[in-house]
Amino acid sequence: MIGSTNPKVQTLRLALSNYPILAEKIRERMREELFAKGIIATSVLEKEAVKKAVESQQMEGLTNPIMQEPDEIWQKRLAITRDYLTDFYFAYNLPFSRFEEIVEAAVNENRSGKPGKVFLAFNPELAPWYMLFEQGEKYAGYPPELYEGVKHHLRQIIVVLLKSLVSDQMAFVRIAREFINIFTLKEIKERRIGRGKIGGKAAGMVLAYKILERPDPEDEFDLNCCVDIPETYFIGSDVYYDFKAINNLDYTTGLKYRTHKVIEQEYPKIRDAYQSSHFPEYAETRLRELLTQVGNCPIIVRSSSLLEDNFGSAFAGKYDSFFLPNQGSADENLADLIEAVKKIYASILSPDALFYRQIQGLEDYDERMAILIQKVKGEEHGKYFFPYIAGVGFSRNPYIWNKKLKREEGFLRIVFGMGTRAVDRVDKDYPRMLGLSHPQLRPVSGAADIVRYSQRMVDVIDLEENKFTTVLTKELLSDNFPGVQYLASIDEGDFVKPIFSLGTAIAPEKMVLTFDNLIKNTDFVKLMKSILKKLERHYQRPVDIEFTVELIPGYPKPGFKINLLQCRPLSNQEWTPDIEVPNNIPVTDQIFTSNRLVPQGIVDNIKYIIYIDPNRYSQIASNGVRLELARIIGRLNNRLEGETFILMGPGRWGSSNIDLGVKVTYADIYNTRMLIEIAIARKGVIPEVSYGTHFFQDLVESNIYPLSLYPDNPDTVFNQPFIEQTPNSLASLLPKDSSYGDYIKVIDVPTVSGGKLLRVAMNAEEGKALGYLHT
Repeated sequence: MIGSTNPKVQTLRLALSNYPILAEKIRERMREELFAKGIIATSVLEKEAVKKAVESQQMEGLTNPIMQEPDEIWQKRLAITRDYLTDFYFAYNLPFSRFEEIVEAAVNENRSGKPGKVFLAFNPELAPWYMLFEQGEKYAGYPPELYEGVKHHLRQIIVVLLKSLVSDQMAFVRIAREFINIFTLKEIKERRIGRGKIGGKAAGMVLAYKILERPDPEDEFDLNCCVDIPETYFIGSDVYYDFKAINNLDYTTGLKYRTHKVIEQEYPKIRDAYQSSHFPEYAETRLRELLTQVGNCPIIVRSSSLLEDNFGSAFAGKYDSFFLPNQGSADENLADLIEAVKKIYASILSPDALFYRQIQGLEDYDERMAILIQKVKGEEHGKYFFPYIAGVGFSRNPYIWNKKLKREEGFLRIVFGMGTRAVDRVDKDYPRMLGLSHPQLRPVSGAADIVRYSQRMVDVIDLEENKFTTVLTKELLSDNFPGVQYLASIDEGDFVKPIFSLGTAIAPEKMVLTFDNLIKNTDFVKLMKSILKKLERHYQRPVDIEFTVELIPGYPKPGFKINLLQCRPLSNQEWTPDIEVPNNIPVTDQIFTSNRLVPQGIVDNIKYIIYIDPNRYSQIASNGVRLELARIIGRLNNRLEGETFILMGPGRWGSSNIDLGVKVTYADIYNTRMLIEIAIARKGVIPEVSYGTHFFQDLVESNIYPLSLYPDNPDTVFNQPFIEQTPNSLASLLPKDSSYGDYIKVIDVPTVSGGKLLRVAMNAEEGKALGYLHT
């Protein structure tokens, strides 16, 4: 048919296809416009329509059209031809904006005249975005008497835009449609580079902010005044496709179906290929414009994949994020930004990410990566830039270290400076952990332990050196530091006391980051509880958040601005009630007990114990041997897939400092059911369970229970003869690694116990855990 392959005509017809009911009226108006402007006369159009209709008959082989085609079919043929000619002449002679005006007039006339009875004359699922935004904004501006009749249409428009612009996860959409309005969606679109969705991390942040922004009767605070989000921009997920296409990287997608060994072997080469690839020119241009707008403010480049922060699979810490000081020249800053984005793209294919997807049953999902680019929230202090406080919060306390604590009141893990030290495991340094029901109850007691388990290092951005770095707290803290009285206490040797007044000099080396005055003498704890409770209420499940804190001076107490960086729903793992830890197990069948930081659950039918002796580990002189032990753990993890086994080892599993623990990653341990950290106090190695960290989220999402054992505690059991004197099955499972049998032991439980298996019962409320043999 005439003009059917012309782009202008195709665009117009595509738009008309969204109005099947009004199409006839719209085309009639289009013809009136053509006639009124003298583009074509009525008679000429009609003659041409007849001529073209006859030609179409002849093309179909009709030699005697009048006899061979009924009049009803002829009239339909003529009408279709007339409509095509109308589209053709309109598209070639009049602007598309005039077409839009005709459509709008037809839609507006399609009302019945009664308030609230407005008919949506197009299919939102097929309509172009500009039409959805125009109609959505118009509906949102209706007066109350009309709005009531269109709000269901507006919801439909919002849902379509949410699914195409933000996230198509239905659990998310069901909540988001209640809080994210058409104007928020428009702002997201305007801040997006390229096509595609903005990803899960961005979606969670935006939704949480909109939830907190809306007042609830239950609110204790005006959260709209207390909560904000950073200035944020997005790189749409389809830019990742374009990046792969122009660099011929599509072959890397199939890596997710390869064996674990191949994934680990191939990833370094893929990472290098991504880093040496070109970025799409249109996206690079937009990033340059973005940096001009941001100026020299430090930024963070964060992953926001379509699976990230999803309901039931959080992907916590699986993909990379990068702080960029942004203090170089325009070209240098752009190069740093593009490099960070490419590194995040490559992290999609990292072993940790791919193994996690396999465990979660998500390897078939076409993972696409969007990117968040945000201004870092903080202030300059000399040459350093960092926030006053940063942290992670859980609406449900994952660990109960004291019976007074209430799980449903929540938990915080806070630090001075950048939040990296709150979400990642760091060596010989500790954040402050708060059970929000009783925030002054610590996991430790006594002045010596308070000082020992305090934060000594601060992550900051060095503006002069243009780098992210770590400095000692004593380099930053002084009695002149703004709000220092809420951060630090004074180490007096036998006791630690809060800073009651400022005016007398306090030596920085005597300051200890306790946050005691913040917790006791401000509304910070109440504010955070209110935020977490509200988010859990609307998500209808526990959540965790990442945040920074801005101190607002005030009298008699300061105020706070909480900058929300992230919000994600927590695992679907059910809380197992009424677990009884038996008290009648024979001593010979008791393998270990624990009474500190105990989770809730049962691990049953354990066949294998993989054990690394803490004392022998501490005596290993070679770091190469220690690193190889981590790789052997990974090989055992693969070898015992499908079996029930637990890991027991020294200090901190997953520590980056191999002196403190075995340097495994999630990819090395994801098949285990428990990760047991053994603290040998006389060696000065006291493990900190990973609660609140990304590593901890890995364990929770994968149903892996962390547990700490303290063999030197006289109130606990550690059956050393069973652990150390039973035969080692390492050689039979991994013959090539048998030479490491002095350091790593595999206990085949039923073989050494006459057919019995190991069961671990854990009751968090009572703070009791017992591992024992049973038939």
